[in-house]
Amino acid sequence: MSQIKNKKEIPVLSKKHRSRIYTGIFFAVVILLFGFNNADYLFGGEEPNGPYPPNYVPAGEQKSVEAPDFELPTTDGKKLKLSSLKGKVVILDFWATWCPPCRKGIPDLVELKKKYGKKGFEVIGISVDSPQTKEEVVPFMKDYGINYPVVYGNEAITISYGGIQSIPTAFVIDKQGKIVASYVGLRGKEVYEEHIKKLL
Repeated sequence: MSQIKNKKEIPVLSKKHRSRIYTGIFFAVVILLFGFNNADYLFGGEEPNGPYPPNYVPAGEQKSVEAPDFELPTTDGKKLKLSSLKGKVVILDFWATWCPPCRKGIPDLVELKKKYGKKGFEVIGISVDSPQTKEEVVPFMKDYGINYPVVYGNEAITISYGGIQSIPTAFVIDKQGKIVASYVGLRGKEVYEEHIKKLL
């Protein structure tokens, strides 16, 4: 008569199986932590900071980076060199006539130039209009009452400022010719005014 076993045998995991389980748990924890830390990005929020191109300053972040110099043709047939404006606070505004947010922000830049122009402030509009719309720049300036110089941009200038992927993109430059902040997309006048007051 055989003896009946009341207890079931518990299988023993080998060292190899245990190692696989621990590794799986580790990666699950890492994935969960990544999800929590990047929830805003994963669910439609702002993109987390990543590697930036040379000379690019993340939006609004205070830096002290030398602004790449340039010499570009102005709309009145002359040339403008950025380094000639050292001693002034400058906003570089990359824009185009066909860009709705650019059009919306230009009156603010016009007003800032009126308010601080005599105190050592300048705006330079860098038009990135294509050859098809370039001829519209001068009439556009008249329609909007642009009171600051506008130059015609090129590929070299957009590359030197980190590769302009979206417009408007603006750079705030101090009296020493250093980039102290940059903004991608439309920003309210008060954002720039805060920098101007601090830097003048």
